[in-house]
Amino acid sequence: MKKLSLLFALLVGIILLMGLKPINKIQWMTLDDGLYYAEYDSPVKSITGDSKINILKINPATYKLNLFTEKENGWVRRTAPQWAGYKNQVAIINAGMFMGDRRSCGYMKNFGEINNSHVSENNCVLAFNPMGKDIPTVQIIDRQCQEWNALRYRYQCFDQSIRMVDCNQVNVWKDVDKMWSVVTIAMDKDGNVLFIFCRSPYRMHDFIDILLNAPIDLYNMMYLEGGPLASFYLNCNGKQVKGIGSYESDFYESNGNNHFWTIPNVIGIERIVK
Repeated sequence: MKKLSLLFALLVGIILLMGLKPINKIQWMTLDDGLYYAEYDSPVKSITGDSKINILKINPATYKLNLFTEKENGWVRRTAPQWAGYKNQVAIINAGMFMGDRRSCGYMKNFGEINNSHVSENNCVLAFNPMGKDIPTVQIIDRQCQEWNALRYRYQCFDQSIRMVDCNQVNVWKDVDKMWSVVTIAMDKDGNVLFIFCRSPYRMHDFIDILLNAPIDLYNMMYLEGGPLASFYLNCNGKQVKGIGSYESDFYESNGNNHFWTIPNVIGIERIVK
């Protein structure tokens, strides 16, 4: 398996050195006003699976982000679809990695509830529910090029995790051989939120390059989760997508996982009622 991974990494490297260009256009499906879904066929094929990348584009003017945690909801364990049903959410993704006690690995705040008060060394913080109209409704704060100490008092909700793409659209993930299914959250240059999921495993450095070269105008991106824990669920106006993660190097080296795992902290979306 490790030899196969190295051969795959070499192939991807050759393609990237040749100058990776998006060979497939994005075909957006309009699900609702300000909500669009696409399945992007990666020009670099994975070692297993269909190599499709699921992308949900969300206009924060019409859909709001919500943070839900087991800590605030009786410590009941739920899968992504169960969270969606319980909280009446159109879509659900992981809110990041978590510790043994099911709390977030990074700083996490949901209005008055502190899930984890520790600000880790990770350089990305998703911020939403602003206190004031002079700042974006949603943003992924890059602590290396923005004033985190000021912005941390301007929002009600925060979710900290690993930076993948910085504010200059640079891939900052270390180039390593391990690969896995993945779910991320990103912003595009128009201020839309992107939920991004891929079941087929990739090395993260290569996965980021694929998205930077895809026709989605990526601005920055934050890592959420990988392997069989990576979850994406969508149910809107007759369109249902079940994004179930599977492969992860040195942990679950199989594309055989067929069920959602329970996840303690999630990000959901719902239509803004005006």
